[in-house]
Amino acid sequence: MRSLTYRETFEDGAGGWIAWLGPNRPAPAVVEDGALVSRSPWGIDSNHAPPGGGYLRLLFILHTAHQDDPGGSYAPLLGGNRFIDGGYPRDFRNARLTLRLKGEVDWQGAELRLHCQSRVGDKAINFVLTSQSFAVTPDWSEQTVTLAPDAEQWLCLGARHDLTDVYGWGDIDSVLRDVNIDIILLLHPLTIVPLSPQQRGPHARRAEVDYEVDRSKLPSGEIRLGEVQIDFSDV
Repeated sequence: MRSLTYRETFEDGAGGWIAWLGPNRPAPAVVEDGALVSRSPWGIDSNHAPPGGGYLRLLFILHTAHQDDPGGSYAPLLGGNRFIDGGYPRDFRNARLTLRLKGEVDWQGAELRLHCQSRVGDKAINFVLTSQSFAVTPDWSEQTVTLAPDAEQWLCLGARHDLTDVYGWGDIDSVLRDVNIDIILLLHPLTIVPLSPQQRGPHARRAEVDYEVDRSKLPSGEIRLGEVQIDFSDV
């Protein structure tokens, strides 16, 4: 029988959690004193730029199933994935996610939120939990969110104009029913201000890749993740 509680304390490494430094730049997670650490400057994920749900800063990523990885960019980073190896459920409907966090962040309007990504049909469907977010304080705190399959609590990120063949729109129940790509802790929304005029507007090309942005408008700081616990609902 599969355990209905996943718990990661990072006492023995990252356990399969990885970091993301920018476009196509996955990286090993930084582990210090038994916690994952993410520090700015953080990269910008523009895959879901408007008309999608907005820009993201990806901090901590956990694959929930083995992925096709033709370029081999992820495998060397994982060092063993205790979620996948432990056979934990991928049905996240009504699961409770508890994080132990601390740090200092200049938010610039962003929030620390949960992201869930699943392949449904031939598209990757991405949702951000906008109704519940995590506070980050200088002292350790534990906070819990519940992943209800309620469309009003989530934002479907969709796709930027030139990635509609990769990402799509869908319903949250289908995504949470089988989270077969990953969960991510990220910063959203971001304010993107180009440092040079963009003739077709800021969303036609890729922020940070095709043009520089005003980083004073972006969140900065440090976040430490000391523990993750997921209590799955026996649905």
